[in-house]
Formats: sequence, structure tokens, C-alpha cells
Amino acid sequence: MINKIVKIATRKSPLAIWQAKFVHDALLALYPNLQIILLKMSTQGDKILDTPLAKIGGKGLFVKELEQSMLLGNADIAVHSMKDVPVKLHEGLHVPVICKREDPFDAFVSNSYQFIDDLPQGARVGTSSLRRECQLRSYRPDLNIIPLRGNVNTRLKKLDKGDYDAIILATAGLRRLKFTNRIKSKLTLSQILPAIGQGALGIETRIDDDAVNSLIAPLLCSKTWIVISAERAMNRRLSGGCQIPIAGFASVRSGKIRIRGLVGRPDGIEILHAEITGKVEDAESLGTALAEQLLAQGADKILANIYIV
Repeated sequence: MINKIVKIATRKSPLAIWQAKFVHDALLALYPNLQIILLKMSTQGDKILDTPLAKIGGKGLFVKELEQSMLLGNADIAVHSMKDVPVKLHEGLHVPVICKREDPFDAFVSNSYQFIDDLPQGARVGTSSLRRECQLRSYRPDLNIIPLRGNVNTRLKKLDKGDYDAIILATAGLRRLKFTNRIKSKLTLSQILPAIGQGALGIETRIDDDAVNSLIAPLLCSKTWIVISAERAMNRRLSGGCQIPIAGFASVRSGKIRIRGLVGRPDGIEILHAEITGKVEDAESLGTALAEQLLAQGADKILANIYIV
């Protein structure tokens, strides 16, 4: 295996390149003689920047072209942020490895204010996420939520131009790109529950590629695998394949897993919450059970009004 050439499909954004290089470096540390090539690609999600993701097909648009390159044999693996990976993968592909999770929380970024509570009434806050939007509108109904698309660097430039008073970004992405100094404060779980899979990197491969699957196996973080599996099980039961106001966060402590879930209307007027705790070995079934709690509260009715056909 050490003489094999491995081709990694990646988006061209600075954060995507960082993620691919992270896996690149981790593999070289294990196999110094391995040859690795980064195949930089543009996805539909990168090209369409003037329309909310929920209206053009959701975050699956960030992985489609990468998956196609693997199915055609042009690439061996693709590296994704797990929050961008749809619950249903293309036939013949799987995500056998999830690396150790970075900070999963959202960050409050502003040039004038330290905390979200410091924002004046009517302040302009930028986000591209309906998940963040619904929670922001619930927490601070007085804020003016404005759509914000583009990669991390682009979003920061728009903030610096004065287009927004504050923006909300994933802490993990800011830390990975060495923008930690831009984080004024981190949002708490009671303010904004994170996206499912946020902060975790997944490696997608062809199911039948035994050589590559064996090669990347050592990069698996078992603890991260457990919590992400629980979160994605909840999302799968809710059929959360689009960019919709679903949030979920699982944590493990003292042999127990705790999962919190949320489904809300984009306007923030109605937000459903649920929580469940159980054995770590039951992570996926607990995630499904949590989804059932949300459905029993009426989550299906909220989601039925949001899905774009």
C-alpha cells in the first residue's frame, strides 16, 4: 500500500483545502512513501452564491461532484465537513472514517460587539443557515437577519466592509484557518444548538475499495464516530436531507451519551426541543428515539412546510 497513489477530491475553498491537507498529512505520517494528489474541484454549492442553499438543493450540493469523481475512478477519497454530508449517500459510497472532532460550537464574530447580547435592537446579523436563523430569531426577535453566502474568507470581508454588524460562523472553520482572533465569543447550547456533524471531518470512499478503506482506517476517532452517528441517526429519521432548521448535538461523559435535538420554523416563532440520555452502545437507536420525540411534538408538520420539492 505504501507505493499507491491516492487521489483526494476536494473543493477549492481555503477551508476545504485545509481539510484535505489535514488528511493528506495524517496519511503521510502513517505512510511516508505514499503519493497523494489533491484534485481541486468546484461544486454547485460553490458556484451559486446568490441564492439560499435551502432553495437550490441544500448542502448536498457541496459533495455531489466529489462523489461523482470517485464513482468514475478519478479520485479515491473525498474529505467533507460532516455537516455538509447528506444522510443518504450515493449508492456504492460510504463514510467509513470520521476524524477527531474540532470545537462544534458556533462563533459570534463582530468588529464592534463582544457578545450577541450586546447587539443593539435592529442590528444586522449575517448567516446562510436556516438552523442559525430560526434560533437567532427566537433568542433575539429584534435582530435583522440577512443572508450571507460564500467561504469563510469572503464572509469575513463582507463583515469588514460594514455590510453586517455581526456574523455567525462555525468555530471549527475559524480555528482551522487561523482566524481564532476573529471570535469574539462562542454561542452556548441554549443560544444556538450546533449543526449535526459540525466540527467533524469525514472521509468518503468507494465501499468496494478494500485497499483504500484499509489505508484510512487508522484515522478513525471512535468517540467522534459515536456522537456523529447518534446525531445523523436523528437527522435520518427526520429525513433531514436539505438545509433546514434541524440541530443536534451529542456528547459522551462517564459512559453515557447525551443527545439534544431541535426543529424550528425559520421565523423562530415555533421551536421544538428534545433531549435523551442512554448507553453509548445505543447511540444510533437513541438518536432515532430523539427524532421520534420531536415528531411527536409536531416536527413533521414544521418540516413539511419547509421542504423544497
